[in-house]
Amino acid sequence: MEISEDLLFQSVKEIVIRSREKVFRMANSTLLLTYWQIGKLIVEEEQKGRERAEYGKYTLKNLSKKLTLEFGKGFDESNLRNMRSFYQVFPICDALRHELSWTHYRLLIRLSNQDKINYYIQESIQNNWNSRDLKRQINALSYERVLEHTKNTTKTIHNVLKDPYIFEFLGLKPDEKISEKDLETAIIDHLQKFLLEFGKGFAFVARQQHIATDTSDFYIDLVFYNYILKCFVIIDLKTGELSHQDIGQIDMYVRMYDDLKRGEGDNPTIGILLCSEKDETIVKYSVLNDKNNLFASKYLLYLPKEEELKQLIDQDRIRFEVDQDDQPNL
Repeated sequence: MEISEDLLFQSVKEIVIRSREKVFRMANSTLLLTYWQIGKLIVEEEQKGRERAEYGKYTLKNLSKKLTLEFGKGFDESNLRNMRSFYQVFPICDALRHELSWTHYRLLIRLSNQDKINYYIQESIQNNWNSRDLKRQINALSYERVLEHTKNTTKTIHNVLKDPYIFEFLGLKPDEKISEKDLETAIIDHLQKFLLEFGKGFAFVARQQHIATDTSDFYIDLVFYNYILKCFVIIDLKTGELSHQDIGQIDMYVRMYDDLKRGEGDNPTIGILLCSEKDETIVKYSVLNDKNNLFASKYLLYLPKEEELKQLIDQDRIRFEVDQDDQPNL
């Protein structure tokens, strides 16, 4: 009797959830279409009066007053400007993605170019980002931190790798000394947000995964599997400066993992050193510069100011482009 009641409850619950999702999708689509049509009318009306400099300003102000008196909240001057921009940025109504909400679109219309907008639309849909997730990714310059994401359609580690990574959600203070175990524990405690920041296609496999040889035992900090690249990704955490010993260790871990854990059909394992300080000289004159499956990325425990973050991104992009130029032509 209890099993039957439980099954009945689950069946009814699924019906209610599906119905609510359907209602939300319909309401959201209707709202987007409404705001798009309003934006279109505003743009067309303003274009008629474009010879008068203040025409558009007064049009929105008067329209806002009348609509607010008639319908209440939602039609203030700021939101009408958003509707106008909505139409200007997305002039083709059929191109709107109804998986996204009006809040998503209000964030998207502020972006500077179409490539960036398309990137965040695609990522929001593929990764099921809510508007808070999208806002964080935009503020953290996710688009700028993904190397070669618009130039190369072939799936490589460069399509998902970021440098630097930003882990402000871990709640660790950058001015306090933390251990690698503290960092690892914080990542596991905030795994969902870590995966969102880390990139596309990652699934968690293990923490402190044990690998044994005939003579020794080793423990890898974090292991993931990337279902896009079809390979394991092992991560070694470093809270201090990067050393040659650290690089040698991740190189050894990757070789061991390929030998002992890699399955048939898996691509070669990728190793990433996540470090708080990255000496580019050490990186340049080590195996990190010679191999396509070993990487060192810096992490930050705070969200830096936009100019500081742009500078870090530009420095990394210049290094990446120099490395590409140094590669022999095939």
